[in-house]
Amino acid sequence: MAVNLVNVENVSKVYGTRALLDGVSLGVSEGDRIGVVGRNGDGKTTLIRMLAKLEEADTGRVTHSGGLRLGVLTQHDSLDPEATVRHEVIRDLADHEWAGNAKIRDVLTGLFGGLDLPGFPQGLDTVIGPLSGGERRRIALAKLLIEEQDLIVLDEPTNHLDVEGIAWLAQHLRERRSALVCVTHDRWFLDQVCTRMWDVQRGDVYEYEGGYSDYVFARAERERIAATEEVKRQNLVRKELAWLRRGAPARTSKPRFRVEAANELIRDVPPPRDSSELMKFASSRLGKTVFDLEDVTVQAGPKVLLKHVTWQLGPGDRIGLVGVNGAGKTSLLRAMADAALTEGEAQPAGGRIAVGKTVKLAYLSQEVAELDPDWRVLEAVQRVRERVDLGKGREMTAGQLCETFGFSKEKQWTPVGDLSGGERRRLQLLRLLMDEPNVLFLDEPTNDLDIETLTQLEDLLDGWPGSMIVISHDRFFVERTTDRVFALLGDATLRMLPRGIDEYLERRHRMEARVAAAATPAPAADKAVPEKSAADLRAAKKELQKIERQLDKISEKETKLHAQIAENATDFAKVAELDAELRDLAGQRDELELRWLELAEDA
Repeated sequence: MAVNLVNVENVSKVYGTRALLDGVSLGVSEGDRIGVVGRNGDGKTTLIRMLAKLEEADTGRVTHSGGLRLGVLTQHDSLDPEATVRHEVIRDLADHEWAGNAKIRDVLTGLFGGLDLPGFPQGLDTVIGPLSGGERRRIALAKLLIEEQDLIVLDEPTNHLDVEGIAWLAQHLRERRSALVCVTHDRWFLDQVCTRMWDVQRGDVYEYEGGYSDYVFARAERERIAATEEVKRQNLVRKELAWLRRGAPARTSKPRFRVEAANELIRDVPPPRDSSELMKFASSRLGKTVFDLEDVTVQAGPKVLLKHVTWQLGPGDRIGLVGVNGAGKTSLLRAMADAALTEGEAQPAGGRIAVGKTVKLAYLSQEVAELDPDWRVLEAVQRVRERVDLGKGREMTAGQLCETFGFSKEKQWTPVGDLSGGERRRLQLLRLLMDEPNVLFLDEPTNDLDIETLTQLEDLLDGWPGSMIVISHDRFFVERTTDRVFALLGDATLRMLPRGIDEYLERRHRMEARVAAAATPAPAADKAVPEKSAADLRAAKKELQKIERQLDKISEKETKLHAQIAENATDFAKVAELDAELRDLAGQRDELELRWLELAEDA
């Protein structure tokens, strides 16, 4: 029987006149991996701080088992700014001691990309004081993970980690023997790591078995039976549930929830997006040209980030952009945005970016735009527009859109200066969408947003007709809102990844393996492998671009065939004929993707 590590008994906590937690009783046992979710401000961080005895409860009590070894990652680290990374993380261990410890090597490589901490000016001997918040947070996480604990409590551990770092952390936590309680908005991470969920809602905490997918199933069923939530919110839950049940790429855990109940809930729920209809509407708004990049080179100061890139963003394209930090994702968006905002006058270091005449761009950058702190939330939105057209006859007022993004009628009268970082991020995004753009650039849009707000945003984007590029380390959001993934792998090229983020991680792993192999002296080979000539490389790149165009055409044909199957649902002979065409297209796609992978390795 699992040993109980922490008991929370009838705990309450009040701030001002608001009860964040009201008579909550919970327990954490050996082997538990618990994910904590809920809206920003509902008490997630307060709950785990009381669990770790960093904060006192107003009533009730929290007890720890005797000799509990507890590790806590808070949102604000306690690192000594005068100390070096070596002193904080490795302490007094000699080089031969820590380098011979597989656990320390794994943590340093997983969080920093190598034992010499590439990216830090003096490696392990870098002084902590001048480092950024993200770098300090990774150091605090490394310090915690190197030690042995019975229970680890993590508050937003995936913040400031890239896709590779998040994937490594998920695997590391799955393999640890420590119990875990974790607050995060990263739904892919929750699904990979957690075996139980706590949902903090209006003073109560609801417990669910399983990861994020199981939690969505069970919550939807609970709300259906209890009929306690409004229709709009229920529909959103059912929509996300439908996407999960139909095989979301990010979902790997097998649901423990009753499959029959889940299928019944989604019986009449359509796919999240009508891609054919959105593409048609986007084309009518944008025309044929959106962004055409011809032989483009992008620089950041003297550093060349991308060179000789030829690429096209077409009407209705939904692109996810992933890559290593510093590879040029944000720089590429800025170069495209500069060309759009100056009507083509501002151009990159090399090549040319052509922008369609009808493009109306909205760019959500990582920096939160400063607004007048005396404005009210509703006023800040109304200054952009009073009403917004969402297409297909749907229209929302500024107040209705505010409510969709979590600003209640009372909250809409809050001064901007009194908003939290997450609320300002929501307001920034809201103002962008209110201006009715037809092209969206979203650079880390999920920062500081809770899961419920992310779900609302995904629902809004499902019906948004336009072209979109998303940069995000939240792979659930990328896979949920985009149709294709492109990657910057740090070699100054832009590549399409037919298999999405899984393929990106595989490629990065192979690249790191090749770098490691190159650093190891190899025995002399009988015959040297001839290098590819410049002509061969040009031919490979040309064929790559041709295959990408063919894959785009196949996607369009598949969309049309799906629509035709829906129209002829009662004509079984016709459906069989169309289905045969679909299977033929799938075969063509597989062959093209295989050839694309072969060429990508050469090029």
